[in-house]
Amino acid sequence: MSNIRPFKIDIPDSDLEDLKARLGNTRWPEAELVEDWSQGAPLGYVRELADYWLDTYDWRAREAMYNRFDHFKTELSGLDIHFIHQRSPHEDALPLLITHGWPGSIAEFNKVIDPLTNPTKFGGSASDAFHVVCPSLPGFGFSGKPTTTGWGIEKIASAWNDLMARLGYNSYMAQGGDWGSAVTTEIGRLVGGCIGIHTNMPIARPIGADLAAPSPAAQNAMKALGFYQEWDSGYSKQQATRPQTLGYGLVDSPVGQMAWIMEKFYFWTDNDGPNPESAVSKDEILDNVMLYWLPATAASSGRLYWESFGKGSSTTRVELPTGVAAFPKEILPAVREWCERIYNVTHWTDMEVGGHFGALEQPDLYIADVTKFAATIR
Repeated sequence: MSNIRPFKIDIPDSDLEDLKARLGNTRWPEAELVEDWSQGAPLGYVRELADYWLDTYDWRAREAMYNRFDHFKTELSGLDIHFIHQRSPHEDALPLLITHGWPGSIAEFNKVIDPLTNPTKFGGSASDAFHVVCPSLPGFGFSGKPTTTGWGIEKIASAWNDLMARLGYNSYMAQGGDWGSAVTTEIGRLVGGCIGIHTNMPIARPIGADLAAPSPAAQNAMKALGFYQEWDSGYSKQQATRPQTLGYGLVDSPVGQMAWIMEKFYFWTDNDGPNPESAVSKDEILDNVMLYWLPATAASSGRLYWESFGKGSSTTRVELPTGVAAFPKEILPAVREWCERIYNVTHWTDMEVGGHFGALEQPDLYIADVTKFAATIR
């Protein structure tokens, strides 16, 4: 595997000095005119988080924490792809491909990779171990930025299948949420090495018949979908239509990039307000922001929306065994009857707590559900 190169996160001091200078020179808008988040991220909390970023947050400590994993790069379809490849000490472990989404990153999986790869260290069984492969999406994190169009979810799914084969994994399980769910769903449609998929954000929508007599779960999902479409989807429309224009501001302003991402951690996590920190910590939010800020990926990550929205998608049912972890505060809560039209659902768990970032918010629940589903396909 000579075409796979070791990689270490090693940000130059000059980049961190530039970040501090920009944070210190932020030009602030006036405060919102409401007492909540309905006009967007409130000035008070954004300033608080920016001050923490400038004065307290320790990137070097966080960088060292992420470097405890084994990082690599390899070229797939002409593009350099960064990935974590954490092999289990248990040789019979099941290969597991995990894909993040937006505004996520590999940082989402910081708390689950160790227990998944070495369950005996955490009170589990060697028979539940995984070899974990966790790539950064094209244009995200430390992966290359596409220089030509065409990197939509179908191409990514094919590249990920090639990556697993290159690593010697001809049989593997795939997992993902957000864009990771879209990619994982496409992997499930491929004739490749995947033997089963698991998602915490299944991609399924209602049809006309569902609206006639919706179940309580469907009513809840449609209410959430209505809120998302009316109040929470502007970021998606902008990134799907004008990612380049958006990129100029976000790549230039760390506070702009932080607010753009952090707002979603408020609306999409199972937090108790008045900020996201009951679900995710300041450090966890900023780790994720740094993986957009440092490699300047605001435009390149946004282009995944441009590449994939409105371009048509497969309606072929996923016949591979499919597990679903249904977290209650997901953007669109999962409805089993909708999902069963799209997936061969063989495992379903209605979680009592948790939101869009399942592995980050509720790592124990995430690990348990992935492990339980995997036991049915090993």
